[in-house]
Amino acid sequence: MTRRHFVSLPSVCAMGARAQEGFPGTAYRDYSRCLPDYLRELARQAYARRNRELAQLTTPEAIRARQRWARETFWRLVGGLPERTPLKARATVAFERPGYRLEKLVYESRPNFHVTANLYIPTQGRPPFPGILFQMGHALNGKAADPYQRCCQGLARLGFLVLAFDPMGQGERVYYPDASGTRTRLASADDEHTLPGQQMLLVGDTSSRLQVWDAVRSLDYLAAHALVDPERLGSTGQSGGGTLTMLLACVDDRLAAAVVCSGNTENFACADFNPPGSSDDAEQNFLAAGPAGFDRWDLLYPLAPKPLLVSVSDKDWFGTYSSSYITSGWEEFQKLQRAYQALGHPERLAWADTPLPHGLSYDTRLHVYNWFLRWLKGDSRRLAEEPPTAPQPERALWVTEAGNIVRALGGETPFTLNRKRALVRKPASLERLLAVERPAAGAAFTLLRRVPSRGLDIEAVEVPSAPGVWLPAWLFLPKAVEPSKPALLVLDPAGRIVRWREDELCQTLAAQGQMVCAADVRGTGDLWPEFGRSHPRYARSHNDEENYAWASLILGRPLLGQRVTDILALTAAVRAHPALRGRRLVLAALGKMTAPALFAAALDAGISTLYLAGGLVSFRNVVETENHGHPFANFVPELLRHTDLPEVAAALAPRRVVLAGAVDARNKRMEAEAVRRIYQAAPNVEVRPEAALADDLRMLR
Repeated sequence: MTRRHFVSLPSVCAMGARAQEGFPGTAYRDYSRCLPDYLRELARQAYARRNRELAQLTTPEAIRARQRWARETFWRLVGGLPERTPLKARATVAFERPGYRLEKLVYESRPNFHVTANLYIPTQGRPPFPGILFQMGHALNGKAADPYQRCCQGLARLGFLVLAFDPMGQGERVYYPDASGTRTRLASADDEHTLPGQQMLLVGDTSSRLQVWDAVRSLDYLAAHALVDPERLGSTGQSGGGTLTMLLACVDDRLAAAVVCSGNTENFACADFNPPGSSDDAEQNFLAAGPAGFDRWDLLYPLAPKPLLVSVSDKDWFGTYSSSYITSGWEEFQKLQRAYQALGHPERLAWADTPLPHGLSYDTRLHVYNWFLRWLKGDSRRLAEEPPTAPQPERALWVTEAGNIVRALGGETPFTLNRKRALVRKPASLERLLAVERPAAGAAFTLLRRVPSRGLDIEAVEVPSAPGVWLPAWLFLPKAVEPSKPALLVLDPAGRIVRWREDELCQTLAAQGQMVCAADVRGTGDLWPEFGRSHPRYARSHNDEENYAWASLILGRPLLGQRVTDILALTAAVRAHPALRGRRLVLAALGKMTAPALFAAALDAGISTLYLAGGLVSFRNVVETENHGHPFANFVPELLRHTDLPEVAAALAPRRVVLAGAVDARNKRMEAEAVRRIYQAAPNVEVRPEAALADDLRMLR
């Protein structure tokens, strides 16, 4: 039987080779499906939960209650409603072009947190004008991007006063500048949103909250402008700007109409969920939304029955977004359409599309113009051509001479705002905080195969963890057991496939009388997830740990907590093994596995000693490090409101914790004395400058 024939056996994926009658080999499962299938079931539950609620929206009263719920739930999920503070708006240079005058503005959405913007004022027609808030997609040059300028100019020439502002991390608001001072040193604008967004969630804040508040405060400026009619306010934007328009529609009643162009109109928990799902940059991922029954289309319900146009690119499902982009969007549009019908205004909701790729193309801009002409100016004509437009050089639109607001005015950044956030620690159940699922009583290894090696036997085993999740492991059992030595469970980020060979760590220790278990947990080793069904470019870009971590957070089960669940299943199975029963258990973890190991020890008193090699020193260090590099899989919302790694380690006393070669948030090894200072309240913690695995583990008792 060739490998090709073997992997084609029909039941291998679902039940492993044990289901193949007469197959003589080891009964391994397709473990790569465990994490995707686990998330798929969580998404199915979330999808069903939300659909049950939407099915009840048959009356105006029920819809109004859902609108209130959507707004309240959004603010709860993203960190709460911020405080309005003085805008301190000021205009700089203005210039005039055919059909419009452009003013350059800066204002503060939060104290000393500056927003740069351009105001397009019509030079024809009579005020007050309808006002349009134009929100940018993820173009690095923000408000200066060519198609966005064209749309703003076109709207102004049609008699709309337009405010276009730079989102966080774009245009003049780049917060991680390279040597030029105006371009990001990160990989993309998405990273300018997501890097600080990851740090924010540790303290209970989000990039979603920051960005929608910038939009709310921008609308404050627009609504108060002397030339604007505050009863005729609209918002539009493309790509990320379309998504920000959705966020604004959820929270601000002042909008009279909106157009969403190529926004993220794909629900996360959708039919035929394709793991890891449509995770995106930080502001588009709503933490714990799945258990709440909240999803992206809920952002649009509070706008009903005001005029709303949803415009999509039909190519986006295999060019930019996931394979469910169009099918999910169209399904959810029809659900929202029923709400508009129940409110008596089905004509105010429309769907438009383009066959062209992701971008604010000419035909899409025409949709924008015609929608706002109809609903904000009462003009029923169908514009067939765009007014003349001429994008200006980026520098001509700069509000600051330097092209970067932080260089020009100092001020706060998302990182500095987050670092200064005051925290009051509130004790919390770690089990609840991490959403840990305790293993079933009687958890034990299933023996798949036993083979001899030099001076020991190796057992291939597996143990069930969460529903649909099995953890493969190897047990290295010495023929001559040293009675004084504990059992050792080893967790390596690369999985059990490393350090297993003769003369390597596991067999070396076993040959010296130590019983060793090396195992995989979710997202490592053989449990690395399979590729999803999608366009190859999208599937490749999303088949990584960070996207699975985001998906897990959205569905309410942090990947850190999933791994803690797995470790608890493993420790229970180790203690139940006949050869290991009654022995002390040492848990040794390396690198990013040290955080889940520490939390597992806090929940399992049967772990007698903890050895952590190359682990993060603290999550506070992540918040204090502008360019952190710690794996996102270990992030948990609001963690620092409740605890941190040094506190968890101290709470294990009198059990021994060894920190060997601890690293900071940049993954740089720290001086032992600096680590000792951070753990000074934990006398049970022993700090070693570096890890010497074989020697260290041999000596542990």
